[in-house]
Amino acid sequence: MNPSPDSGLLSPVYAGTPVEEAVGDTAWLRALLEAEAALTRAQAGLGTVPAHAAETVTAVARSVRLDVREIALASRESANPVIAVVGALTRAVAEHDAEAAEYVHRGSTSQDVFDTAAMLVCSRAVRLVVADLGRTADALEELARAHRDTPMAGRTLALHAVPTTFGLKAAGWRQSVRDAAERLGAVRTPVSLGGAAGTLAGYLEYAGGQDPGGYAERLTAAYARETGLDVPALPWHALRTPVTDLGSALSCTASALGKIAADVQVMVRTEIGEVGEPPVAGRGASSAMPHKRNPVLATLIRSAALRVPALASVLHQCAVCEDERSAGAWHAEWGPLRDCLRLAGGAAHACAELAGGLVVHADRMRANLDRTAGAVVTERVAAALAPLLGRAAAREVAGGLAQRAAGGTRPADLLAEATAGALSPERIADLLDPTAYTGAAGHLVDRALEDGPRPDPPVR
Repeated sequence: MNPSPDSGLLSPVYAGTPVEEAVGDTAWLRALLEAEAALTRAQAGLGTVPAHAAETVTAVARSVRLDVREIALASRESANPVIAVVGALTRAVAEHDAEAAEYVHRGSTSQDVFDTAAMLVCSRAVRLVVADLGRTADALEELARAHRDTPMAGRTLALHAVPTTFGLKAAGWRQSVRDAAERLGAVRTPVSLGGAAGTLAGYLEYAGGQDPGGYAERLTAAYARETGLDVPALPWHALRTPVTDLGSALSCTASALGKIAADVQVMVRTEIGEVGEPPVAGRGASSAMPHKRNPVLATLIRSAALRVPALASVLHQCAVCEDERSAGAWHAEWGPLRDCLRLAGGAAHACAELAGGLVVHADRMRANLDRTAGAVVTERVAAALAPLLGRAAAREVAGGLAQRAAGGTRPADLLAEATAGALSPERIADLLDPTAYTGAAGHLVDRALEDGPRPDPPVR
């Protein structure tokens, strides 16, 4: 069987999504060529490379078609793909203009080009992820508004706790998604420009007679303008904050989406049935059980959420690197970084669909509230009885309420008996009404939705 690219067979969460193409091998190869062309333009803008050479390099970089597999195989001889790309680009430029070919990769080093290309890929992928997070947050806002006062059982440690509202749950999901989008959008993606050992000596040597500090700053700023990336404080060959920051933000994103997925997986259970995934013909079918419609979107999202934090931890480990450039730690970043991008991106794309089409069964939420025969409001009952019976006795009465009610005794009759008529039937009915014990849920939803429109995706 011929070797084939990673098609997402084992990670369907990102297969066919926009982020898959944005971080694929072809996208990385194009970004490497863009980084090389942008460098010549930046140098030309400062007068240290002929303008016509930069124009030629840029035109060829945009039009040349390189074989990704050939570049990958050639990379085994240098441990990174840049040398193979530079060689192929130089030859292609030479076919048009031999003089212009002399200015390809002038004064540069592999890591400058690769890290700059990586940031180009990352910035584009991040924009896709943030856009999908925005779509998710918008859909969750609609759910929160529509179900501000829809009562449901809150669950702690897998069991019914006290009543809450689905609106508050949706508002909480939305807040986490917005937090993730804000954090991800704030991550800086700088160009990499340091030369062989972070001093820019090669660039300065070719520039000839330039003020070292001034030229280094001007060249870095020009490179940032040409690529649309940020200006770094220092060359960052061995200072991997841009990568670890991105890994952390993607981990945060995956976790926020994973929380939604985990909740949905609980709520779609047959015996709970409080929500349903968007109905799509054929989706979720079981290979063995025709009656099933599995929660596919939540499953895909959760699968990504479980992997991204572990992959991000690899990026942090790689930041513990030696000297001015690492032998191995830098190289070990590439796969996990791409996986973080495409897994988080695939999860965000799936979650936007999930949130936008989530089916809410308010009747099942109410029915589940009534399943425990009053136990869901025992906290309220104990607090109301404490002034009458004392705290310990009140807790004892409340604790036995559900057990005796399950045996057939009406909870209202039990409370009337325990209080010797001190509470009116109306007051007892109010105490036992789970919809009357949602605390500040409605107000919390209102406050959460007053935070204004979601931030726009970062412009790259």
